[in-house]
Amino acid sequence: MNFKVNPLFENHSASILETIKNFETSGELFGNGDRNKIKLFDFQGKTINIKSFKIPNLINKIAYRYFRKSKAQRSFEYAVTLLEKGIGTPQPVAYLENFSFLGLKNSYYVSEHLITELTYRELVEIPDYPDRENILRQFTRFTFGLHEKGVEFLDHSPGNTLIKKTGSNYEFFLVDLNRMIFHQSMSFEQRMVNFSRLTPYEDMVKVMSNEYSKFYKERSEEEIFKSMWQLTAAFQEKFYRKKRLKKKLKFWKK
Repeated sequence: MNFKVNPLFENHSASILETIKNFETSGELFGNGDRNKIKLFDFQGKTINIKSFKIPNLINKIAYRYFRKSKAQRSFEYAVTLLEKGIGTPQPVAYLENFSFLGLKNSYYVSEHLITELTYRELVEIPDYPDRENILRQFTRFTFGLHEKGVEFLDHSPGNTLIKKTGSNYEFFLVDLNRMIFHQSMSFEQRMVNFSRLTPYEDMVKVMSNEYSKFYKERSEEEIFKSMWQLTAAFQEKFYRKKRLKKKLKFWKK
């Protein structure tokens, strides 16, 4: 077993470990739990969020034991790095890995649970969401800040940014952190690719490209929009092609 606790919570290590061990028999399920399962627990007057990662296949069991950091460890370490860079994410609490003779058996990531008003997804699904354009522009500035700090969030998708209203402004918090790359600096293409998974709607891309161009002076607004929209369209085509293929495979299995 490998168990690590954030120094801020080390006085509660034993209680945290016990809570993780009771994951299957207690806690409140959060979300649908299709792949990874998340549960909420009351802990020391706060709500903590424990994510149980899907048990990996045989190859990954070995890889996560000897060659790569597990998703739980990466989530914890990346959260620490983000906070050090001044980027919003729920406070990391701990992670735990259990091993069998084959390799990694199961793993858990623990963080404080953050309650927010919305995610980016609502901006996609509700075209008349209140203050939508302002939120979208502030989100774009947040993403520009990520890029300037060399953070490439590979899962920069609609459900992975929590949005909290603070007065007339908004705060943004990244979740589902296990896939990130930290760069010294990011190229134009890396920046544009990072927008490609967010929305299928051209009007939203126009707003984001317009706002991004105010801060990124190396390219014109026209170039930024063209690149951002082409990469978005390519991602959407790939996504729906994959979806159609899965549907056909299900049909032939019947």
